[in-house]
Amino acid sequence: MSQGKAPRGGAVWALVITSVAGFMAALDNLVVTTALPSIRKDLGGALDDLEWTVSAYTLTFAVLLMFGAALGDRFGRRRLFLAGLTVFTGASAAAALAPGIDSLIAARAVQGVGAAIMMPLTLTLLTAAVPAARRGMAYGIWGAVNGLAVASGPLIGGSLTEHVSWHWIFWLNVPLGLLLLPLARFRLAESFGTGAALDVPGTLLVSGGLFGIVYGLVRGPADGWADPVVLTGLFGGAALLAGFVLHGVRGRNPMLPMRLFRSRAFSGINAASLLMFLGMFGSIFLLSQYMQGVLGYSPTQAGLRMLPWTGMPMLVAPIAGILSDRIGGRPVVAAGLFLQAAGLGYLARVVTTDVAYSVQLPGLIISGIGMALFFAPASNLVMSSVLPREQGIASGANNALREVGGALGIAVMSSIFTARGGYGSAQLFVDGLRPALVVGSAAVTLAGVAALLIPTRRRTARTAATAQPSPALETAAS
Repeated sequence: MSQGKAPRGGAVWALVITSVAGFMAALDNLVVTTALPSIRKDLGGALDDLEWTVSAYTLTFAVLLMFGAALGDRFGRRRLFLAGLTVFTGASAAAALAPGIDSLIAARAVQGVGAAIMMPLTLTLLTAAVPAARRGMAYGIWGAVNGLAVASGPLIGGSLTEHVSWHWIFWLNVPLGLLLLPLARFRLAESFGTGAALDVPGTLLVSGGLFGIVYGLVRGPADGWADPVVLTGLFGGAALLAGFVLHGVRGRNPMLPMRLFRSRAFSGINAASLLMFLGMFGSIFLLSQYMQGVLGYSPTQAGLRMLPWTGMPMLVAPIAGILSDRIGGRPVVAAGLFLQAAGLGYLARVVTTDVAYSVQLPGLIISGIGMALFFAPASNLVMSSVLPREQGIASGANNALREVGGALGIAVMSSIFTARGGYGSAQLFVDGLRPALVVGSAAVTLAGVAALLIPTRRRTARTAATAQPSPALETAAS
């Protein structure tokens, strides 16, 4: 990894810039959730349209993350970070000005493209700027700021929707983006990856595969699971992803070398990330609507009541980062995932049409602590499971799997919700919500099991070193 001269105070500036950029990208995952009823009232649309206002962002974000990381490695991480930030800021303004549901979905998709270029490079730029001995704390702060975005997303979305307009949940990104652009240009050092050629076939395979599967899952409940387009999306997407895996095994300079998955640390943390986001995002998508549509809270009230869950990363994530430096990431991540699963399971048992908030509160707090324990140690585990020259693609792959998990979570849990319940009445909503939360809890439990498969810290370091080809072999292969 070649690197330009770092500006003075580079580590601090890198932490500030990458944390704020990560905040923007993470905020837009969840800021829409408490605004969905208002968007539906203003612009119209059925459940699947509401899903797409969230999924259009997470889908383009997910399918292009690895490509964004690869572009940064080849053409300059700072340069591509600036490009992604520019696209994201412009698309945010377009979403705020959207006159209809279709144009809003299109703007959200472009937002996801910008975030996909920007987000994986935040972690790579931060890793390059911070000394190894202090990275756990830096990841903890980075995770806390991302946790702040998760925490404030429903609350900011609810407050702006109720007191101003839902359009302002997107206008919010514009001044932040305009502020970050000159700071990133002059305060971040340029760096590059291995210089390998771009993997166009791999990009097409993974992008088409993920799009087909998520499209099929989102459209299935509305169009029917036997619909030819739905079946084509599901089976065609699965076939393209199988081709992507084969390409990663046999291809020359693939965007995601499958040999990375020989590392139990890399495989375990990526499986845990996908399953955790599947359970968490799908649950938040439905619970934020439950609090408004069934329990009668305003958007602001719903956002505030979600804070014991979504706000906990602000308090706990830095501590989790320090703990991962001292005892290793595996026990912290596994504990967090099992707590998150327990919280979702508890909520599945207690939700009714008139449940008191005090009854929900224990499940929200347990879920929040679990989420907080996951964020920072997970990032540390990903970056320490590969060699420095492959940290860019490792970050992109992990972020991609998280976003795929989020998109799949919304699609799968909405499908379960629609099959067992619906919007027709408060009781119908609860009937659909309960089994969806059970599935979310089960997915996060499996994530905890995957985390337990991660080796201890010493074995992880040794595996990261031995699972990679030697420089001589790489030279011979090129």
